[in-house]
Amino acid sequence: MMAFVEFDNVRKVYQSGEVKVEAVKGVNFIIKEGELVIIVGPSGAGKTTVLNMLGGMDSCTSGDIFLDGAKISKYNRNQLIKYRREEIGFVFQFYNLVQNLTTVENVELASQICKNPLDATQCLKDVGLGERLQNFPSQLSGGEQQRVAIARALAKNPKLMLCDEPTGALDYVTGKNILKLLQDTCRNNGKTVVIITHNSAFEALGDRIIRVSNGTVSEMQVNPDPMPAERIEW
Repeated sequence: MMAFVEFDNVRKVYQSGEVKVEAVKGVNFIIKEGELVIIVGPSGAGKTTVLNMLGGMDSCTSGDIFLDGAKISKYNRNQLIKYRREEIGFVFQFYNLVQNLTTVENVELASQICKNPLDATQCLKDVGLGERLQNFPSQLSGGEQQRVAIARALAKNPKLMLCDEPTGALDYVTGKNILKLLQDTCRNNGKTVVIITHNSAFEALGDRIIRVSNGTVSEMQVNPDPMPAERIEW
């Protein structure tokens, strides 16, 4: 199977005046379509910079980034806007919901900007929120709000889902439920899902683990027997 995502000697250097900071130093990895991938590393390791470049929110200084055969690292500003809008589903640590819109309206807001969106109501039912369609974010628990964020990402029908510390603002039990939902999304919908985390316990549920340290990939391995999310302990 060909690589669905590829980073080829990718570097990212930030410059402020005379100071240069090399956040990512020649990163190389591949991801295959339909995999659940865990990118793990300590704070400051460069993993979020990797996610931002893959998601088209930041550009690389050198090297090449590919998604489904397209060299996104060469995209111009307008191409990146279209890429983020149509091909990437984002799930962040904080839910970024619009507070004066209902649950279903929040999901519809994302689906309205895509080429081939899925039905917003069905996406919410798929994440267990069929009874919460008309609730506002303030009427939902943290776990329910994160489910809305996942439904919003799914409704875009993206090629790739990127999740940055998706359980970071949640308690242990709710966090496990969200991990199960992401794992089920990968298995049942065939979506390629990338989870960025500092929690090494999450490695057990991934099909592929990419360990990041000091701006480089220190290790990449394929996990032949991923653990069900409900059995993860940390």
